[in-house]
Amino acid sequence: MTAERRLTTSDFDYHLPAELIAQVPTGVRGESRLLVVDGTGHREWGMGTDLRSVPRFLDRMFSDLPELIPAGDLLVLNTTRVRHARFLGTRPSGAPAEVLLIHPATGGDWVALGKPGSAMKPGKRIRIGPDAEIETVTVLEDGNRVVRFIGAPAEAAIARYGRLPLPPYITRAPDTTDEERYQTVYANREGSVAAPTAGLHFTPELLTRLRDGGVTIAHLDLEVGPGTFKPVEGEEITAHPMHPERFVIPAELAVAVAATRARGGAVWAVGTTVVRALESAADGAGGLRVGPGETTLMITPGYRFQVVNRLVTNFHLPRSTLLMLVAAFMGQASMRAAYAHAIAQGYRFYSYGDAMVVVP
Repeated sequence: MTAERRLTTSDFDYHLPAELIAQVPTGVRGESRLLVVDGTGHREWGMGTDLRSVPRFLDRMFSDLPELIPAGDLLVLNTTRVRHARFLGTRPSGAPAEVLLIHPATGGDWVALGKPGSAMKPGKRIRIGPDAEIETVTVLEDGNRVVRFIGAPAEAAIARYGRLPLPPYITRAPDTTDEERYQTVYANREGSVAAPTAGLHFTPELLTRLRDGGVTIAHLDLEVGPGTFKPVEGEEITAHPMHPERFVIPAELAVAVAATRARGGAVWAVGTTVVRALESAADGAGGLRVGPGETTLMITPGYRFQVVNRLVTNFHLPRSTLLMLVAAFMGQASMRAAYAHAIAQGYRFYSYGDAMVVVP
């Protein structure tokens, strides 16, 4: 028997027609499509004499989700709210510059990144408004900057000049529609630079239907960072640096997970952000450690999931760590087949795109 080939970044590449990248949300929240990947599928002969499981694909609508989650199961949502973290400013020369806040630092400073890098050297300032500038204090080892607001206080500057940081593959400026639609209906504490996009499909009415159907709904908070959009650049997957993301596991969630397991139910994660937080907080016995934490967990095929049993997710970029996580959850061959099906059927991709639910 030959040794199994080590996976590389190229194994997670695929071609997506540009017209399938959703540039705007659906006309009405929740009116998106849902690809159901039923991993029980059917059995067929594979290579040699081995049987393999082939997933079954069902084309549904996201509003059908309550029909797919049995009573007694647990649905976990990420309640993070997207911060108006993007600033377009000018250097002293008048040339443009951009700053993206990541999270607060000590003493009122912020950790941020920006471009061009030459405009964010210690002591240099970027003017973001007539009464406000952003000054770089220091450069961190990972290339991020510590910055501080000059003139207007940070809170006032963010409210006055900050923009909603739409993903780089949305090739337009944010508008008033994005102010509502790039936040989940259950968004709570502000702290992310990107939305937990699988949650964008939920409406208050859909959440009520789920609860009325006996589904338990619980929450956590993970601050989505800019690394979520960063492709894996080298071929060696394990060499990719995962930027830390902070999360909080409430005691109520840990209790809900334990109760769900006790009654034989499944834990459904809404989005890869929820998966990473739950798996990073796993206590090794099927439960969760309560409280704040920080994750640099990179989930790739071969990972053994400790908490999550079901996954609701959007479609992700090629060569991304998020796609690798999905492949780890459903199997790489099944992931490729699901994405090929979605492309052939004209599903909308990425943040404002359609969704997929995986039942392994």
